[in-house]
Amino acid sequence: MSELRNPSILIEKTPEVHPLAVVDSKAELDQGVVIGPGSVVGAEVKIGANTWVGPNVILDGKLTIGSQNRIFPGACLGLEPQDLKYKGASTEVVIGDGNTIRECVTINRATDEGEETKIGNGNLLMAYCHLGHNCLLGNGIVMSNGIQVAGHVVIEDRAVIGGCLGIHQFVHIGGLAMVGGMTRVDRDVPPFCLVEGHPGRLRGLNKVGLRRSGLGNNDGGELRQLQQIWTLLFRSDHVIAEAIELAREENLMSSAEHLCDFISASIQKGRRGPMPSIASND
Repeated sequence: MSELRNPSILIEKTPEVHPLAVVDSKAELDQGVVIGPGSVVGAEVKIGANTWVGPNVILDGKLTIGSQNRIFPGACLGLEPQDLKYKGASTEVVIGDGNTIRECVTINRATDEGEETKIGNGNLLMAYCHLGHNCLLGNGIVMSNGIQVAGHVVIEDRAVIGGCLGIHQFVHIGGLAMVGGMTRVDRDVPPFCLVEGHPGRLRGLNKVGLRRSGLGNNDGGELRQLQQIWTLLFRSDHVIAEAIELAREENLMSSAEHLCDFISASIQKGRRGPMPSIASND
């Protein structure tokens, strides 16, 4: 019985499939792929180079996995969506490169013909996370244990989401946002913001995350402008639509412009758009 290798030192070579794994002959395994004991790989699965699949993992349906991923025991990826509208359409899960998918994570296919659930690169999904149908995740996202994500959720790059919480369907979480553990996430979370509570409320900017990202480097002018715009949007006496117009009169840097664009788009969504601040009565 062959011994599983450390996934961090995989090198390119012929795929290694444990004798107790079941891999369909039509599945496509690139060089250096390792399939652990008890795992099942379906006919429409494609796995990129040097991806490690631990014991008792289920990979099925139309599923494409990139290179250098680590998939831990009990994960179930590419199965049918938990959506009563699903009628057997040929839908897909696409996973990028360098992701870590921990124990018992579930990622479901999309609902309607030609659609996909998609995950970018370098993300960490900790144990017992669930991604529903049609979700779209960017890059460098950290999701703590036990996060339940409903369908059609979008999460932008480098967001950090605390554990043991639910995210309502169609919610959009902006880049570099920080969501505290056990928060009820039922509205959009603007980029660069810190959200916490039940129900969730904006508490301010995610200053620690922003500084770690390098936004506060050099003279810190971009971070200062972002704080000024955030205060105008969420702490002034102006309604948000009016505050956005006032903000756009300034020479906005990229982060502040993205914040304004996000809020504008979120308002158009109605009841799922932007989460109010802690000072709001909304």
